[in-house]
Amino acid sequence: MTQLQSPAVGPSTGPALTADERDELLRLRRENEALRTAGPRPRSKFRWRSLLATVLIVLGCVLAPVAGVSVWVHNQVSNTDRFVRTMGPLVEDPDVQNALTNRLTATVFQYVDVKGLADDAVDALAAQGLPPQIATRLGTLTPTLASAVTGFAHDKIAELVASPAFASAWNQAIRVAHRQMVMLLSGERESVVIRGDTVYLDLAPFIGLVKERLSNAGLTAVDLVPEVHPTVALAKADTLVRAQTAYSTLDTVASVLPWVVLLLLAVGVYLARNRFRALVGTGLGIVLAMLFLGASLLVARGMLVGAVPARAAPATASGFDIVVTYLRLGLRALAVLGLVLALAGFLAGRSDSAVRIRRWTADHLHGIRGGPSGDGRVARAVRGNIRVLRIGAVAIAVLAFVFMEQPTGGTILVIAALLLVALAVIEFLAGPATPEIEVADDAGATRTADAQAPAAVPPAPREGPDVSASR
Repeated sequence: MTQLQSPAVGPSTGPALTADERDELLRLRRENEALRTAGPRPRSKFRWRSLLATVLIVLGCVLAPVAGVSVWVHNQVSNTDRFVRTMGPLVEDPDVQNALTNRLTATVFQYVDVKGLADDAVDALAAQGLPPQIATRLGTLTPTLASAVTGFAHDKIAELVASPAFASAWNQAIRVAHRQMVMLLSGERESVVIRGDTVYLDLAPFIGLVKERLSNAGLTAVDLVPEVHPTVALAKADTLVRAQTAYSTLDTVASVLPWVVLLLLAVGVYLARNRFRALVGTGLGIVLAMLFLGASLLVARGMLVGAVPARAAPATASGFDIVVTYLRLGLRALAVLGLVLALAGFLAGRSDSAVRIRRWTADHLHGIRGGPSGDGRVARAVRGNIRVLRIGAVAIAVLAFVFMEQPTGGTILVIAALLLVALAVIEFLAGPATPEIEVADDAGATRTADAQAPAAVPPAPREGPDVSASR
């Protein structure tokens, strides 16, 4: 009888698998296991979550212009100090100054009849023995004298309107008028006098300044002007009723609607399957909404200018542009914010171009660092907390934007640039991470291993039982 024994299986002496070969082997094993255990393909379901995300994002973008207008109404109309800051530059506009000068000049000479005074003086001289020929010649000069005095007074009033004293009086009058207008829009009509179907602005505070300036210039006849209240038409009464309704509605939602818009957009992006693509859509939607609001302001400006007489059109156009200055600045800032969000969503997305851009940037930063030398203490600490550091940098940028009183497009671009610099510094300090691969053991479980480490030698299988045969 002869006993035969199988030789013991020792460790493999072949070449070790490379990292790519290990990855490929692992991928083939997983695909094989998936094909073996996969059942029938389930029927595709309608993606309600994606539809809801799209609806929320579109609704938020549509409500964004309404939220912007409501915030502007709340900040500029309801707040007297901000309204004065908005309307104060109005008196510095040449068209507005010209309109005020003409109105004040007409008010002065409504009570000072220069030609009548000159004719009375000529008649008094004639009664005192002035030769009739001279009296007749002097009488022919009274219209010229009246015109000269009117021009002189007009020039002096124009100088007054352009002076700092008039600007100070203007701001005070605007402050009083705004307080009255807020009360009027709130429904307290007893504080403002409405004549017929028109609301007027009282120019009485400026008449005293005009009388003082002309009297100091030698035209003492202005002392004949009594205490009067010339007015400038502001709006129609029916327009005021609509303004009251709009004021009440927008003021009510001003403190809520912006947060509702933000919540709609945030939830929409969160529910989306591809959140970075949803962020790109949100940013572009905000840009389109702000472009629509800007176009609406241009249409409103054209309608307002076309509704007034031609001589008042320049002052009306200038006044409209000054009044909506902060609204235009706000919509431009939001448009820039939308572009920044769209760009951020694209760069952080999964598209091939975005991946190439990120990889190219990281390679250059690592090249500046000097190659894969990220084994120091700082590099390991940064690399181990890189996700937290990136989230913290983004959070700081968001808080800086939120707590700015009046962010502009320029400040948003500065914040975005500083955020990019912070992310680049984090990547630079972290250095290139040592790639890891997954290695499957005999039980089918996987573990991670350093790709640069030598391949682990698989353990030798246990020797099987002796095989005996008898002859």
